[in-house]
Amino acid sequence: MDFHTDFKPLTVQPQEIEEKSFEMITEELGEHTFTPEQYPVVQRVIHASADFELGRSLVFHPRAIEAGIAAIRAGKIVVADVQMVQVGISKPRIEQFGGDVRVYISDKDVMEEAKRLNTTRAIISIRKAIKEADGAIYAIGNAPTALLELIRLVKEGIAKPGLIVGVPVGFVSAAESKDELAKLDIPFITNIGRKGGSPVAVAAVNALSIMAARKE
Repeated sequence: MDFHTDFKPLTVQPQEIEEKSFEMITEELGEHTFTPEQYPVVQRVIHASADFELGRSLVFHPRAIEAGIAAIRAGKIVVADVQMVQVGISKPRIEQFGGDVRVYISDKDVMEEAKRLNTTRAIISIRKAIKEADGAIYAIGNAPTALLELIRLVKEGIAKPGLIVGVPVGFVSAAESKDELAKLDIPFITNIGRKGGSPVAVAAVNALSIMAARKE
């Protein structure tokens, strides 16, 4: 069957599509208060979500970008809360510095421990991650319970992440977990409200890894 459409794309070249998208984002976003260091993260989050409200809601600890780049360049692990985040992050850009992208939520021991304690796998996965990933970047896009557990462990001095990208999406505890993260005096990237998700966490980490590679 022959399908016909009058619509013709501006370009079919991937690099040109991305560049044009970024131009449109900058034009439509207009004036903002983000620093030049923070803006690439905002830009990629909007690019991934097509959501300017979400982009404007991003909140950065003053040392967030610096800490994220430093962690990547030091070969620190990136811990993803779920497989969707792990898959979306550009592993080659992390691995070129000696790092890795890991997810623990489906590990057999994590599932067994969560069942034994009658709690979420997300919580147990964070407890496992902190034992293996000192100074890691935590990319949390889906599980507020993972973010709240990480915050608790930071407050108790047990967890020492290099950066927390805490942007879980949802209705139960998502906004509240991000509010708690924003109170910490350690490097973080988060946003206000219920919006977020895997694409947002992925976009933030990928923006950082691109900046890390450029600072070689």
